Amino acid sequence: MNKDVLIIMGSKSDKPVMSSAEEILQQFDVDYDVVISSAHRNPDKTRKIAKEAIEKGYRVIIAGAGYAAHLAGIIASETTLPVIGVPIASSPLKGIDALFSTIQMPSGIPVASMGIGESGAKNAAIFSVEILAIENKEYRKKIEEMRKGWNR
Repeated sequence: MNKDVLIIMGSKSDKPVMSSAEEILQQFDVDYDVVISSAHRNPDKTRKIAKEAIEKGYRVIIAGAGYAAHLAGIIASETTLPVIGVPIASSPLKGIDALFSTIQMPSGIPVASMGIGESGAKNAAIFSVEILAIENKEYRKKIEEMRKGWNR
């Protein structure tokens, strides 16, 4: 069975933040996988994951990383799937460095960037569901129900 979303993080230390994305995907009953691969420590492995993502049936990739946060960019450079970057506040700069690294992509290699940290991870998962909802009416209904529940 193919999974819709691939969550990739640069280090196991990113797991506490990225688990927020997992929780949201579970709430929406979205099938996903989680992989740890550093763009800096394991560039070949990371590129291979990105290159094989379409073949494996993924439809959206969420990439969370801190510090220089090259992960979302390297993934986006190797696939045409939508890539959503989550900057993580793991450095002395409190995630500002990761945010800048995630949003500073050259023309032709887009990365959708969320906010820093847990709220960014949650929004990345919600955005993934919204992308999937373009073709999946069940996800669309769930998104609409979630929004009805928000206090406005």
